[in-house]
Amino acid sequence: MSRLAGKTALITGAARGIGKAFAERYVAEGATVAIADIDLERATATASRIGDQAFAVHLDVSDQASIDAAVRTVAERTGGIDILINNAALFDLAPIVEITRASFDRLFAINVAGTLFTLQAVAKSMIARGKGGKIINMASQAGRRGEALVGVYCATKAAVISLTQSAGLDLIKHGINVNAIAPGVVDGEHWDHVDALFARHENLAPGDKKRLVGAAVPFGRMGTAEDLTGMAVFLATKDADYIVAQTYNVDGGNWMN
Repeated sequence: MSRLAGKTALITGAARGIGKAFAERYVAEGATVAIADIDLERATATASRIGDQAFAVHLDVSDQASIDAAVRTVAERTGGIDILINNAALFDLAPIVEITRASFDRLFAINVAGTLFTLQAVAKSMIARGKGGKIINMASQAGRRGEALVGVYCATKAAVISLTQSAGLDLIKHGINVNAIAPGVVDGEHWDHVDALFARHENLAPGDKKRLVGAAVPFGRMGTAEDLTGMAVFLATKDADYIVAQTYNVDGGNWMN
């Protein structure tokens, strides 16, 4: 497989979970991948396990100086960024009357501002290079609807979908395609954290929420990080050149637009 041969990808939040799965698949498809993460030690270990086509770079998407430095480092090291996956995100939940400003500010700083300003920095680099590119934002089925305990997270992912639409319409004149992926419930380290939060707020035993949401997926199970990689590859290839400002559900049938 070499659908991404000769391409350089910057993937945020790639030291673990979905971002790590994207990085592994992209390298298998021939890309050079910058494993960008706030946890540089773990990012370095991940890059080492993936192989010579992956390297680690520190990136805190809530810090503009960190974003600019990471984008500059990757572009200088590789000759330019062809693909960005905006994957870094945080999750929290609480009843509406218990939402704190600290939680609200943190989720919007990472999930929305982090997505926008990383996209902006990479787009500037792509425009200056003059070769176009692909930008893939990670939305969520949570951005398609509300949920009683997940008001802030749902709002951040709805904002990601909206930003994808606006950025896609604005940047396509530069040959930059901006699209998004909206996963459903994806098993792994992230959902272990989500399950623990639901257990506390809904008086469930550990593991119950995962079992319930998995059983409710029409496909018959929770997703895996690997279930998302095919769409992430497709949106980064020439096959997706005519796709602009769209958000694709990859969720086992949980949500239909």
